[in-house]
Amino acid sequence: MIAPPSIAVAAAPSLAKPDCPDYCGNVSIPYPFGIGSNNCYLDQRYAVTCNQSVNSSRPYLASLGLEVLAVSLTNQKITINNPVVKGCGNSPSVGTSKSLEGTPFVFSGRYNKFMVSGCGNATLDLDGIVMAGCSSRCNDDSAGQGKGCFGINCCETTTPFVLDRYNVSVTVSTQGECGFSELHRKLHHAPVSEKTLDYGCEPISCQRLCDCVNADGMKTGTHILPTVVKLCISTWQFHQGHTELDHGHFFWISAGVGISMGALFLIIGIFWLYKIVLRIKNKKRKEKFFKRNGGLLLQQQTSVDKGSAEKTHFSAKELEKATDNFNENRILGRGGQGTVFKGMLTDGRIVAVKKSKIVDESQLEQFINEVVILSQLNHRNVVKLLGCCLETEVPLLVYEFISNGTLFKHIHDQSNEFPLSWEMRLRIAIEVAGALAYLHSSTSIPIYHRDIKSTNILLDDKYKAKVSDFGTSRSIAIDQTHLTTLVKGTFGYLDPEYFQSSQFTEKSDVYSFGVVLVELLTGKKPISMNRIGEQRSLATHFLLSEEENCLFEIFDPRILKEGTKEELMAVANLAR
Repeated sequence: MIAPPSIAVAAAPSLAKPDCPDYCGNVSIPYPFGIGSNNCYLDQRYAVTCNQSVNSSRPYLASLGLEVLAVSLTNQKITINNPVVKGCGNSPSVGTSKSLEGTPFVFSGRYNKFMVSGCGNATLDLDGIVMAGCSSRCNDDSAGQGKGCFGINCCETTTPFVLDRYNVSVTVSTQGECGFSELHRKLHHAPVSEKTLDYGCEPISCQRLCDCVNADGMKTGTHILPTVVKLCISTWQFHQGHTELDHGHFFWISAGVGISMGALFLIIGIFWLYKIVLRIKNKKRKEKFFKRNGGLLLQQQTSVDKGSAEKTHFSAKELEKATDNFNENRILGRGGQGTVFKGMLTDGRIVAVKKSKIVDESQLEQFINEVVILSQLNHRNVVKLLGCCLETEVPLLVYEFISNGTLFKHIHDQSNEFPLSWEMRLRIAIEVAGALAYLHSSTSIPIYHRDIKSTNILLDDKYKAKVSDFGTSRSIAIDQTHLTTLVKGTFGYLDPEYFQSSQFTEKSDVYSFGVVLVELLTGKKPISMNRIGEQRSLATHFLLSEEENCLFEIFDPRILKEGTKEELMAVANLAR
């Protein structure tokens, strides 16, 4: 059987070209094969000659002179009528050669088998090298009882996968007997018999045809070999001389497919190996950052309350997704302790993610202590710390998102469409005072904020105050009255005593709160280059104005219209 080129199979249907014959007899002749003019076939190697007679028409491959029995473009093969090699007692050893060299075809090892029928030995060799062979012996008692072609009156064996030529040698072992060898098409084998001799082989003197039956006694068709010897072959088992030929490109196609599949699997394997290595590398990197940022200490601190530990931990991937990989367009503000980004968690919550600056390893313990403490804070006027992430290069803190901006913006932005009324300013002052009292007195361990200012006081959509930014906050033991540390804070809000002694007390937070009260009263910034000398400080400017009895001159004109003199002086005295 011959297979057409793969390009023809993919591009053309199983029909002849226009104006070319489709059939020769009962055999379909699709392109690239063709009958007739040169336009009907791909090239001369695919030319088919249709030999017509009174009773039948038979197609032949013009280049090989072999009869074509069937063409299958789907399986890329063509079935031909391959002559049988015969040897008998008077000619005990015969041989023949077959070659497809110079053609696009090879003998198929997939669809063909090498068979010997009768009594004798046969070999199939290539350039003197035996490629296949088998031996068959005769047994008169086995007629019609065979169970297969296994050496009694018949034997068969496989052939090499790709073969473009071969030699066949037949040697007959018994005088008067015959042996037949052929490369035939593989079909399901059923034993056959002749009335007198097994497998339809009669002595030369016998002139009658053989009548073939299968194992269950049903008659089958009769074939006569082109010799005086009669050979009976069951037509539904194998056909006399039907040989499968593969297209010559099949080997290279198979090799190409195999190499391609191997390369594909290799690429997939390398890809997954890369993914695994990258995953391991990222895991080790996260573990390194987690330890460096005090993760082990955080685990120890939260080991008592495992639920709280899980609640306060976010993964780097989760926060990167929430902030669109910390997109610059998501920045809410920048401060001394880090940059704050707006984000959305997978559960839909809007959060503020603070990307801290590099943490000094000497301060890790204090930092983790504050994370633990702040995660336990629960006051309506304190921004809630939802959690943190320590598996990144710098720690990430996650707070609830406060939508209405800072108090500083609402006081000092003259273009604000909704200026704060006196009533709103009083309420904000009361709420901030309540938050400070909670931090100083109501928590299990007192907490000093250390950076109270109008930019760290946020307003929600209802203008309720929320104290935020605990980056410099510290907790102290209950029996301590102050905290000795490096001076940190914002000029204009710093307690002078703290600035001189480096000892921070709760009164230092109260001083900063007093400056915020003065901002609410005057609408002026805590430091202004428009004022002269020491009055550049709002606190000093306020005290000097009080001494000169001109406080009402520095009050915000908007609140003078709304507040009473008693209310304004009460707040001024509190600020002082």
